[in-house]
Amino acid sequence: MSSLQFLAPSVPKVRTINRRIKAAPTQTVTPSAEPDVSRLEPRVEERDGYWVLKEKFRQGINPHEKVKLEKEPMKLVIEGGIEELASIPFEKIEASKLTKDDIDVRLKWLGLFHRRKHQYGRFMMRLKLPNGVTTSTQTRYLGNVIMGYGEQGCADVTTRQNWQIRGVELPHVPEILNGLAEVGLTSLQSGMDNVRNPVGNPLAGIDPHEIVDTRPYTNLLSHFITANGRGNPDCTNLPRKWNVCVVGSHDMFEHPHINDLAYMPALKDGLFGFNLLVGGFFSPKRCAEAVPLDAWVPGDDIIPVCKAILEAFRDLGTRGNRQKTRMMWLIDELGIEGFRTEVVKRMPRQELERSSSQDLVQKEWERRDYLGVHSQKQAGLSFVGLHVPVGRVQAQDMIELARIADEYGSGELRLTVEQNIIIPNIENSRIEALLSEPLLKERFFPEPAILMKGLVACTGNQFCGQAIIETKARALKVTEEVEKRVAVDRPIRMHWTGCPNTCGQVQVADIGFMGCMTRDENGKVCEGADVYVGGRIGSDSHLGEVYKKAVPCKDLVPVVVDILIMHFGAVPREMEED
Repeated sequence: MSSLQFLAPSVPKVRTINRRIKAAPTQTVTPSAEPDVSRLEPRVEERDGYWVLKEKFRQGINPHEKVKLEKEPMKLVIEGGIEELASIPFEKIEASKLTKDDIDVRLKWLGLFHRRKHQYGRFMMRLKLPNGVTTSTQTRYLGNVIMGYGEQGCADVTTRQNWQIRGVELPHVPEILNGLAEVGLTSLQSGMDNVRNPVGNPLAGIDPHEIVDTRPYTNLLSHFITANGRGNPDCTNLPRKWNVCVVGSHDMFEHPHINDLAYMPALKDGLFGFNLLVGGFFSPKRCAEAVPLDAWVPGDDIIPVCKAILEAFRDLGTRGNRQKTRMMWLIDELGIEGFRTEVVKRMPRQELERSSSQDLVQKEWERRDYLGVHSQKQAGLSFVGLHVPVGRVQAQDMIELARIADEYGSGELRLTVEQNIIIPNIENSRIEALLSEPLLKERFFPEPAILMKGLVACTGNQFCGQAIIETKARALKVTEEVEKRVAVDRPIRMHWTGCPNTCGQVQVADIGFMGCMTRDENGKVCEGADVYVGGRIGSDSHLGEVYKKAVPCKDLVPVVVDILIMHFGAVPREMEED
């Protein structure tokens, strides 16, 4: 059975760790003055099963809110609107503002993104894969879908443990959606003002050192958010997108500090549960690390607080300038205690325990490398982490990955936030044969070059209309050139993002590159990047800062070489050879 069909998990056993340590980000929210009572009036109301912005709060709203008011996006899902839309010729769709907004905005509630600028008439489809867990059957189906689109079709592993497939044409969408349902997948509520894919430990259930298996929790969250794939209007009219993760590893593979809600494992009075962090996000104008809510919930009761936090955000969040509508802006306005009070009001019994001091994440833990061959907690089994260069895969790659997962493992694959793939449950006696597979020797290396290990890149302007520069091919080329010039003794995380929306999460990287336009030495306009340095992940998380602005892309290699030598102990290869 697909892991996405999980409905009622039991609470996993937890390894008790006696040390009491604190794993919260350093950022704090300054308490706000007591808000005016009128400010706490919900801005939305329920009408005919959907949540709608009240008339009195519609002044100064942004264009996306106007699109939502003109037509409820979820009607394309719940009331079968997608079948009708898919049957309309594209020329006729373009002739009407209502249907044009359908394909450019509202279809994002179904996980469909029209690539108007670079792939006109085609869509990217974003799936939901709680915890990044998928099956060979699902992977094979997606591979066959994109194979039908030839050179226009491909797929990406995303920074939220997810698949995105490209080249989709609108008339095929109803059939594709039916196929997704048959293999236990959904693309529902994966874009725009919705809750994004719940992230968990990619080694959940197989890691000898895990704190807790995150899969039951991420599955519960996903099923709550989408109402078991039927669509949940209670969660679909948020002021802005919203990210959630469940931490199960000391390695912090889940990146809790950049999520709107992060569940952090902690014991309280002998019971397993989670402390809560809230408000982490990236945007063009501001990036903020999550802060403690001073709240703890039992491990078998994680949904009510998620629902309460979402409702507080939905009810009270502002809907004007899109750069100021993420949840942290509301937390800033109300103060963390004021925000907590609003969450408590929306809890089933208006109760929420204060946080525990007994965090289970070991702060001093050295983050492990999951690429390559590693023993599982199950005797006689191993997992193999495969490096997927900048997350890009082709149809035949997906079909081969599915075959390999069936032949050598249990038919399961895991996706990671670093855009890589893990194949678990391999008998140790089969490891040598697996490593001899052409796909692992020619494309997806278990042991890639050291600087390639930490390379992440967003879609870039090959497909994304918001990206300023090309990212994926350039990230590979720059890294290859840098490797020729210096030697390093450890992986360096280098992230590329094509625009200030920072889907490539450059602020958490050791070295980050944010696309921009600049001028070369002759004054000619060219593609460039703002270079960031110093991002950290884990218990001592820290967002990187701008090192050098507007570097022409053709001049990046020497800049990166200098950074590696000055900040990361790299050795010039000429010196090494002497």
